Amino acid sequence: MAGRRWAQHEGDSFTQAYANSLSHRLPLLYMVVVFDALLVALRFRSEAPIWLTLFVPLLLGSFAIWRAFYWRPSAVVGRSLAVLRRDLNAMSWLGAFAGFLFALWGMLLYPYGDVAEQSFVHYIIAVTLFSGILGLAHSPLTALRIAIAITIPTTGQILFSGHPNAVLVMMVQVVVTTILLLVTNGHHRDFVKLELSRQQLVRREREAAQLAEDNLLQATVDPLTGALNRRAILTRLDQELERPGSPDTKAWLALVDLDGFKHVNDTYGHAAGDAVLAAVAQRFATFGRIRCFGRLGGDEFAAVLDPDLDEDGVRALATEISESLRAPVLHAGAVLRLSGSVGVHRMDGRSASDCLERADAALYKAKEQSDGAVIVFSPDDEAELQTRAAITRLFNDSDLADRLRLLYQPIIDGETGGVTGYEAFVRWSPDGERWLAPGQFMALADATGRTGELTRMVMARALRECPAWHYGRTLSINLAPRDVTRAGTADALAKLVEEAGAPAGAIILEVTERALISDPRRAESQLQTFRSKGFRIALDDFGAGWSSLSQVHRLPLDMIKIDQELSRALASDPGARTLVGTIISLSWQLGIDCTIEGVEDAAQAETARALGIRLMQGYHFGHPEPAHVALAAMAADPLTETVSLWA
Repeated sequence: MAGRRWAQHEGDSFTQAYANSLSHRLPLLYMVVVFDALLVALRFRSEAPIWLTLFVPLLLGSFAIWRAFYWRPSAVVGRSLAVLRRDLNAMSWLGAFAGFLFALWGMLLYPYGDVAEQSFVHYIIAVTLFSGILGLAHSPLTALRIAIAITIPTTGQILFSGHPNAVLVMMVQVVVTTILLLVTNGHHRDFVKLELSRQQLVRREREAAQLAEDNLLQATVDPLTGALNRRAILTRLDQELERPGSPDTKAWLALVDLDGFKHVNDTYGHAAGDAVLAAVAQRFATFGRIRCFGRLGGDEFAAVLDPDLDEDGVRALATEISESLRAPVLHAGAVLRLSGSVGVHRMDGRSASDCLERADAALYKAKEQSDGAVIVFSPDDEAELQTRAAITRLFNDSDLADRLRLLYQPIIDGETGGVTGYEAFVRWSPDGERWLAPGQFMALADATGRTGELTRMVMARALRECPAWHYGRTLSINLAPRDVTRAGTADALAKLVEEAGAPAGAIILEVTERALISDPRRAESQLQTFRSKGFRIALDDFGAGWSSLSQVHRLPLDMIKIDQELSRALASDPGARTLVGTIISLSWQLGIDCTIEGVEDAAQAETARALGIRLMQGYHFGHPEPAHVALAAMAADPLTETVSLWA
């Protein structure tokens, strides 16, 4: 335990600290030895033999100078920890050995001097010893060994030399040496505490720096792909906008959305989707003219492209990027294939959000064209965007009750020519003069989150304006895709029907394939809920892009409505007739009704009738009209008196 109290603290940091501190002390201590040896040799040059006054001090001085040179700070800094550890261990024994030789030399000179010269020896040995102890505060074990190596051989000789002050000299030397050793040991403990505090501070600073680095990494890098994250890419966009220069010298912003990514996730799992995202980031990194890129979220990426590119050049680069994404991604034995649509916009001085809005508008058009399409935002797109923004604000701020109106188009029984029901069409006006069809404003309802409100309002108004069930007819209402997947829609609509006193079986809810494709399982479950409330379900626009006829049998449908594009081609296109015949056959096998939309002339109606279609709808039979026109037509229809009313 005592040895450990005098020993130096272990550890690489302490080894470095001891060595650095001693490198500033030991050279001075060794120069003290040289100076003291020179003084003693000069004092005894005429009394003692030459080998004691010349050769021995020359040997001691040379050793001290060598050790002083060896421990110079510039040399110690460049040494390895292993060498420093060896030097510290060796220093303890070399110091004791050097102290013993110095004391022995003094004792050999002692008999040659008179009382004054002997007192001078006492003084020099004490000064050298005390200097060594004080100078070795960071190596107390070395100080202790030097004290023992000098005190023991000198004590006996001085006590028995007959010097008049021998006892007092030795008492002073022993007492002062002991006190200085205790002081040195205390200094060493303080040094250890200070060094431990410094090391703890260094560790905390290192941990803080690492934490800052980790936070910076989390704040700027997407952990999944290694690309910039949304926050970082938005910061880069701001930096690009702040660069001086004309609009024609600004960088290009490209937004890339992966076509088919949802299919990969749903079919192969999210791990496969993650592999795709990482592969996409790696492919972005191969393009030299991409300044930076990052993941905005989901499967959407943003890239800043070289400003030196003109429109043709940026379109070519964007096409290369899109084509690179078509390369398959291998994951767990599966070959994953997808593409990427690209929207590009020159960042010409607006805010980052404005640039993103325009690039996103170009991306939206690209996705509408085809998978992997590239669209560069144009002045025409700017005009369209401004118009759309103005209409969006109007739609968002408008009172829908004041800006909506409903029109009703008859659905005809082709065999009897009678009306079997009406479909309600909604129109919205931004200014009270222009009336827009759903295709022109439903996207606004989606963007502003008002589709549910719109559907409930249309349902309530149609039930109030056109109670077709009173005349034994049906009333068809179109549902937005979000209505089909939104929880609570069935309950809300059923409550409206109940309040209107209408039989739910007289209400046909029309859904499009878009609503079914976006989330097939949820959509199927919701359709079952609608059916449980008594509603009838019609699949609208069938044949416009349905991926598989075989999927229809899984859905709780009461009717298929053939898309009007097929209707227009019936009289002239054998392929269209073949496809319609297949759809009719499918509906017969499933035991559900089949209606054809968009019948505009007698030839189309006759062809549809020949193919076996009974229910028809289109301008050939009647345009959408206000409710009072539809009600008057039903009241005047002679079949009204013979049809059985809904219970």
